[in-house]
Amino acid sequence: MKIESRLRRDALSIFRASLAAADPGKAIARAVTLSGDTLRVGTKKYSLDQYGRIVVLGAGKASAAMAKALERILGSRISAGLINTKYGHLAKLKRIELNECGHPVPDQAGIDGARRIAALAESCGARDLVFCLISGGASALTPLPAQPITLEEKQAATKLLLASGATIHEINSVRKHISGIKGGQLARLASPATVVALMLSDVIGDSLDVIGSGPTAPDMSTFASAWAVFEKYGIAGRLPAAVGERFRAGMAGEIAETPKAGDACFRKTQNLIVGSNRLAVDAAAKRARELGYKPVVLSTLIEGETKDVAAMHAAIARESLLSGRPAKPPVCFISGGETTVTIRGEGLGGRNQEFALAAAIALDGIPGVVAFSGGTDGTDGPTDAAGAIADGATVTRAQALGRNPSATLAANDSYHFFEALGDLVKTGPTGTNVMDVRLMLAGPTRS
Repeated sequence: MKIESRLRRDALSIFRASLAAADPGKAIARAVTLSGDTLRVGTKKYSLDQYGRIVVLGAGKASAAMAKALERILGSRISAGLINTKYGHLAKLKRIELNECGHPVPDQAGIDGARRIAALAESCGARDLVFCLISGGASALTPLPAQPITLEEKQAATKLLLASGATIHEINSVRKHISGIKGGQLARLASPATVVALMLSDVIGDSLDVIGSGPTAPDMSTFASAWAVFEKYGIAGRLPAAVGERFRAGMAGEIAETPKAGDACFRKTQNLIVGSNRLAVDAAAKRARELGYKPVVLSTLIEGETKDVAAMHAAIARESLLSGRPAKPPVCFISGGETTVTIRGEGLGGRNQEFALAAAIALDGIPGVVAFSGGTDGTDGPTDAAGAIADGATVTRAQALGRNPSATLAANDSYHFFEALGDLVKTGPTGTNVMDVRLMLAGPTRS
């Protein structure tokens, strides 16, 4: 068997193992258990006979699967619930309602659902227990524009940020200050109820105030620090007028800040991370070892421009083949995190497909190495692919089809590039979302 064929097959097997480890249902089951009327959430215990209603709220690409797991545990004890999820990211629920809406650009369905979530939270009293299920995508899926900002103006600001190359931390600091629900404001709405937030982290560093823009966590950002993001990427002058006016008013102290640490609304709030990218990467390493590779985890904190990150990964794989440093083949280099793409072209793709394309260019003509990058949610950017796979022959194969890899990269058109080669990796919606998993496999492999 040609070595690249084996490497490709193994890369996909390793990725599947990482997806299984990030299963949101298993994550909830590990964190939440019920014995009689005693509910354990992490290290805390709750006597359910002390509460009137149990209400479940939430948002995110994995929130439907998380809700299904919570229904298995609490069953008929759940009084009401509403989850905003991305179109197609569904699960069969009995007591919690699902509302499908737009991601990554918010739509009217998202606003309608966010308003209902806010109203449910505000209806809760001191004897109610509110579960908040948050996973990747929650920020875009709960668009509740702060007055007087409209949906269209919020969409415009979001598009500018997504195209600028801003990190998810930076984008979410802005979102929290043009929203009526993010940045701890959902906890403020639900107070004085008891709030338990269960989070599947899709952000580097697992910061509570960044996951889903931290609807139940103290906000560390301010109007001023969020405005600095616009200035950093040179888009402050292109913002819709209402967005700019709100930030100027906030920085002048004319609008109340998001709740910070020590605010009374957090006194009865528990925030617990139930799953993260680290679990997915650890599972990938375990599977790589089972397949005969030495797993080398580079980092779960990778961020930066995608094509630059791809070039760095390719250089590490080439060094391994050349000198056996930092590890001799067969080796599987693994990284997690979430990179960014500065959009300059009009093509179709996502950061994982762009990673594979940039890696293919860097590995052109190098035998015995395969590059893969995939989003654990199964949807890379605005496409139906989780990612793509490439090797040292990818460029030659593409050129034989009349395609120019470098021009394609400049046009941000990685989807059509890999579609023509049959090298897109499509999993469909996975029900989870813990950022990305990137692999560099260098042979030879053991028979």
